[in-house]
Amino acid sequence: MTRMSDAATLRLLAWLSPAFPTGAFAYSHGVEWAVEAGDITGQATLHDWLETLLRHGSGRTDAILCRHAHRAANDLETLATLAELALATAPAAERRAETIHQGNAFIAAARAWHPTTLARLAEQTDVPYPIAVGAMAGAHAIPENTAAAALLHAFAANLISAAVRIIPLGQSTGLAVMAALEPVILAVADETRTATLADLGTATWRADLAAMRHETQYTRLFRS
Repeated sequence: MTRMSDAATLRLLAWLSPAFPTGAFAYSHGVEWAVEAGDITGQATLHDWLETLLRHGSGRTDAILCRHAHRAANDLETLATLAELALATAPAAERRAETIHQGNAFIAAARAWHPTTLARLAEQTDVPYPIAVGAMAGAHAIPENTAAAALLHAFAANLISAAVRIIPLGQSTGLAVMAALEPVILAVADETRTATLADLGTATWRADLAAMRHETQYTRLFRS
């Protein structure tokens, strides 16, 4: 049991590492526009923006989708339905492209772990990122709660990294935001344990607007 647990931990660390080639570094999830608009100016406003995304926005949505994909890891038909639903939750073209590109890249990079069902799914359709991560974790018997919390952590860490480069913030400030978000991540992970697909939905219109406005932002470092 110890060896299995350690192996699962190593896999999850590899898949959600910034070094895993999903291209996540190229996406800011609208943070770039929020900085230009003055919504995010430093540590406090970055924390508030990310907390809202995690509790009421795409972070929570992704955690729910990840959980359901985890449960359907070996069910190709259900995964295809979940992928379609996940794409329907994207409020803007860049958000849709972001989750598709990262999800497809995740599956391609994870071939070394033999994701048979995921590989078959990718042959049929684009696979949004939370579906890819959830199904991969489920196929390797990684605990669902661990996978959901890790996905939320990776989501927040990537946006903090983007903010560090855009605002700019110091690395220490970015880490302080990450530390302050830990209880939020754990709370959202716990809250989504019993969430159904009917619970999908967001209340982060400003972040959705940021995703739309970024498409025509004059100077851009990021793809979203």
